[in-house]
Amino acid sequence: MRLSLPSPAKINLFLHITGRQENGYHNLQTLFQLLDYGDRLDIESNQSGEIQLSSPMKDISDKDNLILLAAQAIQKYTRCALGAKISLDKRLPIGGGLGGGSSNAATTLLGLNAAWKLNLSNDELLKIGANMGADIPVFVFGYTAWAEGIGGKLTLTERPTEWFLVLMPNTHISTAEIFAHQGLTRNTHPIKIADFVEKSGKNDCQSVVEALYPEVKKARQWLDQFAYARLTGTGACLFSSFASEAEAKLVLKQIPAPWQGFVAKGVNKSPLLKFLPPR
Repeated sequence: MRLSLPSPAKINLFLHITGRQENGYHNLQTLFQLLDYGDRLDIESNQSGEIQLSSPMKDISDKDNLILLAAQAIQKYTRCALGAKISLDKRLPIGGGLGGGSSNAATTLLGLNAAWKLNLSNDELLKIGANMGADIPVFVFGYTAWAEGIGGKLTLTERPTEWFLVLMPNTHISTAEIFAHQGLTRNTHPIKIADFVEKSGKNDCQSVVEALYPEVKKARQWLDQFAYARLTGTGACLFSSFASEAEAKLVLKQIPAPWQGFVAKGVNKSPLLKFLPPR
């Protein structure tokens, strides 16, 4: 079986850090907005028993590559004797806060579950991917969602249609560095979904990121000229929302080099799901 699957991006419409657990993990609240833009994975199952990634990323070793780790984990969990050849068309920046690596891992899990006819449930897939990344659950879940805890407690959330301009400064940011920083706010008071709808929210990581990476602050100030700009996740990318695709694309044309960007529509259902059997 050969599958060509989207691996969508997400943005965090807000991100509050509400506490820190004894094991070092942070409790958070966020609203994951899925986008109709992202990477693409081609998965071809075979009888070899081996996992091959035909398009490795030069900045990531095999032992840290979430696609390979996810494939090996589901193979081990199910004791599946089949193999697969996987290729990646990478469009999302590494360290951008768009969930690219986590989305790749989730697409790998969901794709191999279909290609190998394993019939695993979402709960089983989440168990397999639990230790690989905090953003993996929302991509396995497949819907725009309100998230709490360390990111795995998800509530499906319907959002109105918005168009987003995502600005990508030429910067790579380590999530671990931001969450370990002494200046990170870790005691934001929890809010309700209704509170966000009425008053919006903020990204508790933004001030730390901008202090450590002046290029991100510069990019945010530029984008603020056109519409309220926010950081997504703990990465370098910023976004603003627009009522129409045309408005967003007008700003896209004005992005100064070497920055880049893209325009995407917010979606309530992951574009990946229409390529897979119903779950």
